[in-house]
Amino acid sequence: MTILRIASFSEDGAGGNPAGVLIADVLPDAAEMQRIAADVGFSETAFACPEGQGWRVRYFSPESEVPFCGHATIALGAALALREGDGIFALALNQANITVEGHRNGGVLTAALQSPPTRSKAPTPELLSEVLALFGYSTDDLDPAIPPALIHGGADHFMLALKSRGALAAMTYDLDAGRTLMIREGWITILLAYAETPQLFHTRNAFASGGVYEDPATGAATAALAGYLRDIAWPHGGAIDIIQGEDMGMRSRLRADIPAAVGSSIRVSGEARLMDPKAG
Repeated sequence: MTILRIASFSEDGAGGNPAGVLIADVLPDAAEMQRIAADVGFSETAFACPEGQGWRVRYFSPESEVPFCGHATIALGAALALREGDGIFALALNQANITVEGHRNGGVLTAALQSPPTRSKAPTPELLSEVLALFGYSTDDLDPAIPPALIHGGADHFMLALKSRGALAAMTYDLDAGRTLMIREGWITILLAYAETPQLFHTRNAFASGGVYEDPATGAATAALAGYLRDIAWPHGGAIDIIQGEDMGMRSRLRADIPAAVGSSIRVSGEARLMDPKAG
């Protein structure tokens, strides 16, 4: 079996979030996929096999299976474009059916996913206090225009919007405490965001639930954030761009197109680059 290593949401051929991609005739059993994901060592590996007119897909972090992973889906879209040619590919996930579009533009790979439906709700004051304490933030650090929220776009996330870029750059937390909280609540990541403009965000994603301190590009959380901005009538103008991973030296760029219908799928797109087969 050949495992491709592809960095999703790269920018001008650099940065991005590495994912493993394994395309097989039949998916290995869950224990074997978990072993492979741990061996690859990236935050997620996507496993795909043909099913009907599309592809059956499962995602594994080094420590657990996750229901949906945006950057691994982008990597899969690029891998399918390399294997099958440019196109739109139907994907059957554990809990949703989505599509990913992959293209080869000369030496540049691009992909765009359509997320599962989105939704959001306010957290309890107790949960908010617990998340603030985890990161050492106070309510004075928060952007009052974007209230804290529980957000979903195929997976559950907690979102904090900060009112300064400096507060975002200062993110720190205890990995074990974060893992305990996130597993207890069923969150895949905790998303921290700063709005430089209404259409340009900087984000960081704590991924302790998967045993990863920080993810450099998170498509699922981006979809969930975009859906939440629609829910609160944020002046997004139909799309937002996100810079992520900059504070960890892995600058990534993601774009989210936001249709008007409440709860509808978000299109998340970006560049992808093939990595050295021995990377990771």
